Amino acid sequence: MMDRRKFLTNSGMLALSTCLTSCGGNSVASLIENTGLKAAFKDKFSVGTAISTKSLSEYGSKQLKLIAQEFNAITAENDFKWEMLRPSPNHWHWDLADKFVEFGLNNNMQMVGHALVWHSQIPESVFFNQKKQLLPRTQLLTMMEEHTNTVVGRYRGKIQVWDVVNEAFKQGNWRKSHWYNGIGEDYFEHAFRFAEAADPKAQLIYNDYGMDDPSKQQRVIEVINNCKRKGVKIDGIGMQSHLHLDGPSINEIERSILAYANAGLRVNITELEIDVLPKIEDYGNADIGNKYAYRKELDPYKKALPLAMEQKLAQRYEDVFKLYVKHSDKIDRVTLWGTSDDESWKNDFPIKGRTNYPLLFDRNQQPKLAHRRLKKLSL
Repeated sequence: MMDRRKFLTNSGMLALSTCLTSCGGNSVASLIENTGLKAAFKDKFSVGTAISTKSLSEYGSKQLKLIAQEFNAITAENDFKWEMLRPSPNHWHWDLADKFVEFGLNNNMQMVGHALVWHSQIPESVFFNQKKQLLPRTQLLTMMEEHTNTVVGRYRGKIQVWDVVNEAFKQGNWRKSHWYNGIGEDYFEHAFRFAEAADPKAQLIYNDYGMDDPSKQQRVIEVINNCKRKGVKIDGIGMQSHLHLDGPSINEIERSILAYANAGLRVNITELEIDVLPKIEDYGNADIGNKYAYRKELDPYKKALPLAMEQKLAQRYEDVFKLYVKHSDKIDRVTLWGTSDDESWKNDFPIKGRTNYPLLFDRNQQPKLAHRRLKKLSL
């Protein structure tokens, strides 16, 4: 289990330091007040966000200053994924990953590497030869091990948490990914063994969407328990938590948290946002292969989110965070999947070009009603 207090003890000092450099000559009282969500939940769990490629590319931007003020955990939204980090077998692009780590170290943040083994955003050359034939099992395992050693080894002792395997299941069945088809279901086990060997002290997570689905939940716990019986290190579960105003229910989320905790796994809320637009698929489905045609009636808030919807969003966030606080003994981290609405992937998923409002800061990086309600939970 990771001691979350290790990353929280200096939150007040860090907020003060951040404000001294970005807020000018404000009074000490206002500096202490301006400490963000990380201070509001400092005795409960880490509060994180995903940093976009755009934000990392604009190092020193207003967005990064806001992140440093509000959060004490960060995940790179895309820049540790295989196609970004390693677009071809012998070419590595470390620039943005290095900036991510530099930013985290400078602000004493918990850093999450996302994701080592995933079926998506990975070049086909990893899996197939020039004749379009799937590579042999031994070659795929060697590739997985070499990639993990290189990436985790480069940031050993700096990145504290790794999403080792991402989205290995569809409901209660194995996803028939190239990893699965080429290696077999034990690719899951090997991925965690390779990650532990590369950094034995890191917290190793299995991350997936729809983790309230009973069939997926049962299968995930079964597979992880089987691995742990073999001595494989798997520390926790990542519940992506792509929520909607209408679901899943608080009771369903709570049952999921309890199920994973009772299985001996630390719970991480890893990709939280709350969609306010008309729903066209199951709650929590984040399979990026799902695409739908644009229709105007599915994009009703082009200019602004009505006050009534803003209030519903705030209430939903408050209800969800009350649940997280209730079970904070089981939860290490709550990470929002983005900081402000303008950068949210939900503007383009599962329908490209919609205007969504799923996060805690608006398109001008100003706190929304939901943010203010969460700050009050700690009072």
